[in-house]
Amino acid sequence: MNNGGPGPAAPNSRGKSSGYNIRGQQGRVIDGLGQAIVGGRYQPGAILPREAELIDEYGVSRTSVREAMKVLAAKGLVETRQRVGTRVRPRELWSAFDSDLLTWHLAQGLGGDAMRDLVELRQILEPAAAKLAAVRATMPDLRRLEHAHAEMAAKVDFPDQYAASDVEFHMAVYAACHNDLLQRFGQLVADFMRLTFEVQQNAQHNHFDFAADARSHREVLTAITSGDPTAATDAMLAVVLEGKTALIEALGQVDDRASADRR
Repeated sequence: MNNGGPGPAAPNSRGKSSGYNIRGQQGRVIDGLGQAIVGGRYQPGAILPREAELIDEYGVSRTSVREAMKVLAAKGLVETRQRVGTRVRPRELWSAFDSDLLTWHLAQGLGGDAMRDLVELRQILEPAAAKLAAVRATMPDLRRLEHAHAEMAAKVDFPDQYAASDVEFHMAVYAACHNDLLQRFGQLVADFMRLTFEVQQNAQHNHFDFAADARSHREVLTAITSGDPTAATDAMLAVVLEGKTALIEALGQVDDRASADRR
């Protein structure tokens, strides 16, 4: 289910894809500074507070602050120079395929454009992954796809469980294409789908048809299993476009609600 649509509240940063525990000291600094940078508290070119100030602000150890800076630097957000300090990098240098940045954008109410960009990128790349999967899928790949879809079909009345199976289906497609770069992009897609599902469930008018979505995914499965790359491309494009429509509708609800709250 290319679940679309954030509701009024964004999910908290989880840090899952980065391998850090957001509940720990290091994760607290990463999440706090990440949101502050993305939200504009620290603009590109700005120097972050000194280490001692951050230790005091977050109540953490020197080691936690230093490790957090390494993570933020790996995401392209900051750079540290001797005698200068840690500076926020220009936005165009931030990691485009980082799920934590997407989470922080959502938390700051800035995620709409990023989500639209991602779904458009999926519109380009995911049909290509399905096309390759139709040509390259092995029997284990096909069994994984079949199992994921069976779980989707069985869980249409249980949104949370359906979402997990939906993510697994798309990851199975990326795995079946046997292209390392596309599989890496697939990891971002997985995080994107989880995030959009979390916020979609809070949308004011959520009319997503899970049964219809499962049928659309069945078309993808059938095409890949049949070894028909053209049909696989078309079926996956239809799935992504359905999700894009749902996303745009839900984002519109968020924009309308935000405007009403400001009045």
